[in-house]
Amino acid sequence: MRTTIYILILVAAVLAAMALTGWIVYVLVRRYLDNRQKEQLLQMKLDERREALKVVTPIRLQAYERMALFLERISPNSLVLRCYQPGMDLRLLQGVMTKNIRDEWEHNLSQQVYVSEELWTRIREAKDEMVNLVNSAAVSLADTSDPTRLAASIFASAADHSPVDGALEAMHKELKEIFG
Repeated sequence: MRTTIYILILVAAVLAAMALTGWIVYVLVRRYLDNRQKEQLLQMKLDERREALKVVTPIRLQAYERMALFLERISPNSLVLRCYQPGMDLRLLQGVMTKNIRDEWEHNLSQQVYVSEELWTRIREAKDEMVNLVNSAAVSLADTSDPTRLAASIFASAADHSPVDGALEAMHKELKEIFG
């Protein structure tokens, strides 16, 4: 009878050891498979991100180009040369310049999704400063003044620092940070 008890105890111990070993193997295999699945999901996300960057990067660069063009187009020299027509009076030139700035702005509003919020704020401030510069220069002159005096006043106000310069500098800085 003792032998039978020893055999039963031995069988029970072997079965317990097998069960414990099976459970340990199950836990290890499950962790391994969970980790593999996480790695695969991470790799898929990385691949998707790379593909998205292949599409977004050229669009983003184009947005920076368009915003640089916008800033150049509203700079005092470009704005005056593009808007002035012989025979204009001072108030008409003022109106054409402010409308031109606003039209350019509205044309490029969608680009804000591709640039940083900080840069977009700087660009918007440059636009607002240019409108204010044109309007304040016009207000300081009599309605009967020659429109070339308005242009001269705008050039003089922007001689030290054009409102556009700071935004362009911020854009160049951001581009260097992003694209090297």
